[in-house]
Amino acid sequence: MTRVLLVDDHPLFLDGVRAALAGADDLEVVGEAHDVAGALAETERLSPDVVLMDLNLPDGSGIDATRTLLRSRPELLVLVITMSADDDAVVAAMQAGARGFVVKGSGRAELLGAVRAVAARGAVFSPAVADRLADWFSGRGRGSTPPAFGKLSARELEVLELMARGYDNRRIARELFLSDKTVRNHVSNVLTKLDAEDRTAAVLRARAAGLGDVSSG
Repeated sequence: MTRVLLVDDHPLFLDGVRAALAGADDLEVVGEAHDVAGALAETERLSPDVVLMDLNLPDGSGIDATRTLLRSRPELLVLVITMSADDDAVVAAMQAGARGFVVKGSGRAELLGAVRAVAARGAVFSPAVADRLADWFSGRGRGSTPPAFGKLSARELEVLELMARGYDNRRIARELFLSDKTVRNHVSNVLTKLDAEDRTAAVLRARAAGLGDVSSG
């Protein structure tokens, strides 16, 4: 029996997933969480085999939650729940250690197949995501400025790199020996040039392109 923990903050979606898994004699939903803090606590309490992890949670990112969980429980298997398989965040989640993803709105058979594949220590990727991950892990996605970031100056790219490591403005200022105001200006320029609606969007794109030491959080 595979023990499954559900992590999502939408009650109706959770109801649907719970109902889909309830009819499977080899899967058991042992609990659910609605945010990052809950995911960490319930994983510690319940010791699930598989965690179905939403990427957008009220108190943080499912990417960071995945990374944190796998540091303490490397045997844990994480399956990402996403709205779009083309989301840069999906690739970032794979880099953080997730085994695959399932798109919200998938049918019951596809959901069950994804959970079972991950439980068997397999992977669930789309061809597009697999290609991007292959580039990243082979090094083709590292060591040079990604095309999407070609508008950034060298200093802005440094700032984005540190943003992708999870540093706040104050720490970035210390690392680069800049004033807080200068860092704020650089961050603003980065968001504008990347057409990112907020800092989180810019960080997700950066991590998906291989920027930032994603193992250090």
